[in-house]
Amino acid sequence: MIIALLLFVALVVVASIYFVRIYNGLVVLRENVRKAWANIDVLLTQRHDELPKLVETCKRYMSYERETLERVMQARASVFQAQGKQDVAAVGAAEQQLREGLGRLFAVAENYPDLKADESFRHLQGRITGLEESIADRRELYNEAVNLNNIRIGTFPDLIVAGLFDFKPASLLEFTEEQKRDVDLGPLFD
Repeated sequence: MIIALLLFVALVVVASIYFVRIYNGLVVLRENVRKAWANIDVLLTQRHDELPKLVETCKRYMSYERETLERVMQARASVFQAQGKQDVAAVGAAEQQLREGLGRLFAVAENYPDLKADESFRHLQGRITGLEESIADRRELYNEAVNLNNIRIGTFPDLIVAGLFDFKPASLLEFTEEQKRDVDLGPLFD
């Protein structure tokens, strides 16, 4: 009888340890997703802060390009709103609008030699380009963290623990085929 009781207690202890390990692993994955998003958020905020400076610098030279500048600022506002709502899908769509707007802005800047020579413009253009590259890198890390999280939540026996404690799958930061298509800058040079 005592052996059966000891075996039962040992089984409960092993099962409890296993359960706790699964739970802790899921918490780590969930927090990695949050951290990866926070890293993107930091870069989006930095870029958000730089864009008005770039637009102001461009305004001094580009009096006839008001529409291009307005598009960049509208896209910036869309990214900021989606960021505030933590809506990953909306951030993806707004990011694409902003990327297109910046592409147009930099292409149009080619028509303004004085602007291209402006030290402030060159610095801001380099800074924003660097931030864009960092955002792309962080997006990959975020999506990897989301993928690991979602796989673990969907596999047995982790899905039981995930269901008990309401662990939810996270959304990938994805772009549609249309959003991934290169921006046609040809009309800007006509």
